[in-house]
Amino acid sequence: MTTHPNTPAGWYADPQGTPNLLRWWDGAQWTEHTHPGQPGQAQQQAQPVADPAKIQRQVQQQAGVAPAHAGGGTLFTEPVLVVNQKAKLIELTNEYSVFDQHGRTIGSVVQVGQSTLKKVARFVSSLDQFMTHKLEIRDAQGQPHLVLTRPAKFIKSKVLVTRPDGQPVGEIVQQNAIGKINFAIQVNGQQIGAIKAENWRAWNFAIVDHTGGEIARITKTWEGLAKTMFTTADNYVLQIHRQLPDPLLSLVVATALTVDTALKQDARGFG
Repeated sequence: MTTHPNTPAGWYADPQGTPNLLRWWDGAQWTEHTHPGQPGQAQQQAQPVADPAKIQRQVQQQAGVAPAHAGGGTLFTEPVLVVNQKAKLIELTNEYSVFDQHGRTIGSVVQVGQSTLKKVARFVSSLDQFMTHKLEIRDAQGQPHLVLTRPAKFIKSKVLVTRPDGQPVGEIVQQNAIGKINFAIQVNGQQIGAIKAENWRAWNFAIVDHTGGEIARITKTWEGLAKTMFTTADNYVLQIHRQLPDPLLSLVVATALTVDTALKQDARGFG
């Protein structure tokens, strides 16, 4: 594709001619960010289409979250984030779209670094929880802001959060293996908050600061039995109650946007 300054930002066929590779055009220049796929899929991948009315219904009726004040339009400035996994019949990779409360796409969570062999292993076995997962939290332009690595685990899960350049932000560390799940949010080994499962089956979580005061809440929203029978696609709403300082803010967003990957593999063992 020949690009010029009027070409909108999006995923397009790699200008270097690499087969089956899309490259992000930021509206002014090509970037280093690439994505496997076909050019015909470019716009669909760049900006997932959401029905604003459906998103608002999900926030206000399903999650019971009242309309909040307008934020700054980014992952780290909106008081309400809506996280919807892309529904797939066979879940081989994790990919989520992130919207604001009005249905505007403001980011995505994409699993990176998965080999074909690993995808096959996920399909044919329940060994998923013993594999290392790496996810990127990206803004609406496809630029990564946080990288999360969940090392292979056996009993307790841990998620390492870094900036794209590798600079550590903090860790999300599972505190218990029996009963209601409790994860500590840590920076340099010091606990600055926690995520607590209030009702595991309903997938409701409270996120608290170091004083135990609730600063955010995750509420699962359901699409109905027919859909959940065929896919494990997860949809939930994050409500942040007040403006948070960094690194707590980054860790709260990281926790909420990846709670499915970090925690869901344990769901078989908890009632």
